[in-house]
Amino acid sequence: MDEDSRYEAVRSRDARFDGAFFFAVETTGIYCRPSCPAVTPKRPNVRFFATAAAAQGAGFRACRRCRPDAVPGSAEWNVRSDAVGRAMRLIADGVVDREGVAGLAARLGYSARQVQRQLTGELGAGPVALARAQRAHAARVLLQTTGLPVTEIAFAAGFASVRQFNDTVRAVYATTPSGLRASAPRGGRTGAPSAGIPLRLAHRGPYRAGPVFDLLEREAVPGVEDVSGPPGDRTYRRTLRLPYGTGIAAVGERAHTGAGAHPGGWLDARVHLTDPRDLTTAVHRLRRLFDLDADPFAVDERLGADARLAPLVAARPGLRSPGAADPDELAVRALVGREEAAGLVRRYGKRLDAACGSLTHLFPEPAVLAGAEPGGALGALTAALADGTVRLGPGADRDTAREALTAVPGLDARTIATIRTRALGDPDVAPPGPDAPDSWRPWRSYALNHLRAAGELE
Repeated sequence: MDEDSRYEAVRSRDARFDGAFFFAVETTGIYCRPSCPAVTPKRPNVRFFATAAAAQGAGFRACRRCRPDAVPGSAEWNVRSDAVGRAMRLIADGVVDREGVAGLAARLGYSARQVQRQLTGELGAGPVALARAQRAHAARVLLQTTGLPVTEIAFAAGFASVRQFNDTVRAVYATTPSGLRASAPRGGRTGAPSAGIPLRLAHRGPYRAGPVFDLLEREAVPGVEDVSGPPGDRTYRRTLRLPYGTGIAAVGERAHTGAGAHPGGWLDARVHLTDPRDLTTAVHRLRRLFDLDADPFAVDERLGADARLAPLVAARPGLRSPGAADPDELAVRALVGREEAAGLVRRYGKRLDAACGSLTHLFPEPAVLAGAEPGGALGALTAALADGTVRLGPGADRDTAREALTAVPGLDARTIATIRTRALGDPDVAPPGPDAPDSWRPWRSYALNHLRAAGELE
């Protein structure tokens, strides 16, 4: 989009572009999402930014009315498999907070200077600024939804010091941490992350929740996952292995998900954490699982132009392509199936310190499985995952991962296609068998989901 097109999106308050870009108003010093309900500023006073971090770096503070820090992530990072796209997925997963810029660069196979130059050149902000914007959002969520002391929140959100935390909150939100906490709706705070942090996981456009929850219910592995409630009002819960501890996440199927809803909404969620530093990572993994950063308008426009798919897209606008909360776990499950996965959990899964209803275990790590069952395709796959021969995390290079998966003995083409679609979040995978013409690209994963939802594919 050129700047005139962006301004038209702002003038029409077009929520389709929330997260795709941000605009700032020089006369007020505030930056907003495109759908901000405030009076449209005059064109000469408007500046556009690719990221919230770039707007913050230019000295603008977040709008208190439209909360631009809470928008869905740009769908571009789901599609792109280049260094910038991989870097953005890794930053969202909290890698810069845990490993620094050097760790991010090492995962990408570039020098820190190259990563800085590429991100700044394209997005107007380097990895430190992008991570800082993410930390600010995590801090706001913790301040407004938990009763944790402010000092604990500073370190839980990833800040190196309380002073850095205070300075960032003032710069981004034009208020103090105490003021930000006081502005939260009453009754919305819990005592601590162990009591559960309530979240709204934002998405753009319509969200066809039913097929996603149908899939999760069919695949649910006892002890690790469960789905309860009637269709249309289900709750999906699962255990999470996170960098600093463990978590239990619950996501609801309800509200703001229908085709006739406002062109943007959210899924209600609650995350229980043993360590609040894992908040950013947990949220990112849920977003990938539920495909919340997708652009359904772009997907539906392309697929809706196909004569075969047009009636399916019209019947299910906003159909998503679910990903994975744990890519390595998904790869193992794609290979062995639900029943055998449940057996692996019983034999080798790590038991939670405190069970939560039917959730009792974490899925076993690849290294554990490789040592316990070294034979056959399962042993070959888990060994490759454990030693890094196959990398499926958010920063994985999709082409390299495909080649590495192809070299694992015992993995057939269909299993590899499932791993690419779900674990790697590749939106353009065509498994062997179904006819998937190039006219469906780059959304063949979504096209095949439409065929499955319509009963035309298994």
